[in-house]
Amino acid sequence: MLELKKICKSYITGNFKQHALKDFSLKFRKNEFVAILGPSGSGKTTLLNIIGGLDRYDSGDLIINGKSTKKFNDTTWDAYRNNSVGFIFQSYNLIPHITILENVEMSLTLSGVSNAEKREKALSVLEKVGLQDHINKKPNQLSGGQMQRVAIARALVNDPDLILADEPTGALDTKTSIQIMELIKEISKNKLVIMVTHNKELAESYATRIVELRDGELVNDTNPIKNEEKIKEDYNIKKTSMSFWTALKLSFNNIKTKKGRTILTAFASSIGIIGIALILSLSNGFDIEIDKFEKDTLSNLPIIISSQAVSMDENMMGQLTENFEKNENSYTDKKIIYPKQKLQDTISHTNIFTKEYIDYIENIDPELISGIAYQRSTSINIISKKEDVYSPLTLNYTDFFSIPKTLSESNNTGVVKENFDLLYGKYPSNKSELLLVLDTKNRISSTILEQLGLDSTKETINFEEISNINLKLILNNEYYIKYGNYYTVNTNFKELYENNNAIELKVVGIVRAKEESERIYGNVSGLFYSNELLDFIIDSNKDSEIVKSQEKANYNILTGEAFNETNTKDLTLGYLGADTVPVVINVYPKDFNAKDKITNYLDEYNKNKEENDKIIYNDLGQMISSMSGSIMDAITMVLIAFSSISLVVSVIMIGIITYISVLERIKEIGILRALGARKKDISRVFNAETFIIGTISGLIGIIIARLLVFPTNSIIYNATDLPNVAKLNPVHALILILISVTLTVIGGSIPAKMASKKDPVIALRTE
Repeated sequence: MLELKKICKSYITGNFKQHALKDFSLKFRKNEFVAILGPSGSGKTTLLNIIGGLDRYDSGDLIINGKSTKKFNDTTWDAYRNNSVGFIFQSYNLIPHITILENVEMSLTLSGVSNAEKREKALSVLEKVGLQDHINKKPNQLSGGQMQRVAIARALVNDPDLILADEPTGALDTKTSIQIMELIKEISKNKLVIMVTHNKELAESYATRIVELRDGELVNDTNPIKNEEKIKEDYNIKKTSMSFWTALKLSFNNIKTKKGRTILTAFASSIGIIGIALILSLSNGFDIEIDKFEKDTLSNLPIIISSQAVSMDENMMGQLTENFEKNENSYTDKKIIYPKQKLQDTISHTNIFTKEYIDYIENIDPELISGIAYQRSTSINIISKKEDVYSPLTLNYTDFFSIPKTLSESNNTGVVKENFDLLYGKYPSNKSELLLVLDTKNRISSTILEQLGLDSTKETINFEEISNINLKLILNNEYYIKYGNYYTVNTNFKELYENNNAIELKVVGIVRAKEESERIYGNVSGLFYSNELLDFIIDSNKDSEIVKSQEKANYNILTGEAFNETNTKDLTLGYLGADTVPVVINVYPKDFNAKDKITNYLDEYNKNKEENDKIIYNDLGQMISSMSGSIMDAITMVLIAFSSISLVVSVIMIGIITYISVLERIKEIGILRALGARKKDISRVFNAETFIIGTISGLIGIIIARLLVFPTNSIIYNATDLPNVAKLNPVHALILILISVTLTVIGGSIPAKMASKKDPVIALRTE
């Protein structure tokens, strides 16, 4: 069954070489009790370790059931120890942090035996050694004799062919030693038992064969084998395997013995997780606020379609960046000129508003929009009266703007009603009625007030005083008079005002931006007029004498400067109020989802069109949203980068802690290797430990971060009036726990690898 052929083994310490075994040959029977005697240093333990596969011979051969072990690799030796060998050690070598039942089950666990069968076999052998009533105790709760019985049960549970006992009674009293020896003698009736001992009397009393060694050589054999036994030639070994669950259980039991250190380690490594979790909570919260801002406010920002548009798409921005950054020809010595595209040519685009496109805009689903505002280059001639002073309104487009109309109704103030509160009066119901717009502090420019005929020197002005505003619209025929070869403004404003053709305009109400629209419309102030008023002006001016006369003119009616005939209409009639083509179209979406549908609708128009025929728009809401999101993302990434430094420190710390754990568990490593655990199984044990610490660390980090959200929200609320900004996304929490686990496993991987390379013989000697 077992044969050693000319085995040589030596150890080198510095320049000294010690020969532990010298051409040692010996055969063993299938069933016998062999005692190996010899003085210290004779090679007894080395022989036992080589037979048990814990140590490797330098030369010779170990024959197991007729099979040479010369080509055994680490995995095969591990499987051999697990399947064929049972160890009984002088110091018991039980794993202290698991029960005696789990100690006995360990070799079966490594063999991949099912839980039910494993439990049945372990209980059976524990009953044989008389420990059935102690199965749930830890080793330190047993006497020396009981611990040795556990070791014997562990050696027997996998039904090995060979039992190796190294001074099994060395740490026991005489009475207990006799009990243990009787038990081993009983085992030898069915198995080969090889026992190393210094006690010659004990060997002579129980062994059936005594082998004596001196200086690594065989000097005596009381019962040598004379006739060779028949042996099997098809010896197969089942490979061992430790599941990750088993590794987790082992590591968890070990961690439980060091709760304080584990919690402190987990807390220290969780600091980075806490920081990142808080940053993500704030980022998530601000993203929600931005999203709310988009839906509540930005959705009402118009999509602007201007005759002269600035293209801000990715391709244009890429070209712009290239123009600024391309510098391969800087300070060239070549006598050549490089063409350079103008910036405005790069990013500007001329939109041509055809009737087809206007009809296309008018066909937008009415359910998607609050209104559409058409801004034209038409002049609106208005004269105000204050006491006996008559003067024209010179308000610019930021002070005087049209109310967007809806597609479903011709006269509707939907956008104004949605975004402005009516403070006084009513909403306009016809073209002659205007709205006065105040900012959020009820302020309006004193210049506007003066032009409207109100007294701006007063500290405050009552709402009722808007009834004192006197305005009249003057059409072109009266507003311009012919002077020589061109027309000029009639400066007799009183006469114009009192003319029967003048149309009275009335300010009928006062509005102010709503709180939810404050960010967009909070600073808006001036006058709102209806699209119907503008349409009336255009329609009325079309047939005016001045417009007709200029259709054939080749000069600017206001300056007298000459232009060719193709430009005349564009430069004059539009200004005078005869041009119906808009300069700017503002489309107001009902909400953010509607905005996306509208932009998709506008994009659809440009499909398969030449570049010059495309209509470019600017989505202000999307631009602001994208900018806000980009800024928030950038800030988040920078803060996470800083917090990640602590994660790197955590990885290093986990590596150090795992290395300390390796040093503390060297004996356990040796025990597991003796039971047949592979190197990868040892790595798995320590990876499981770091997995547990990483999980605990991640959970601690998330719990603490969640608790810190409350004071963080309180501080932010006091500073900004924004409630409950910090919100930890559960997905982020899960990802951070996974990151914590991953980083701790990475941090502990090097010490785990070092643990797997520990020499089992040296590891078993560690105390």
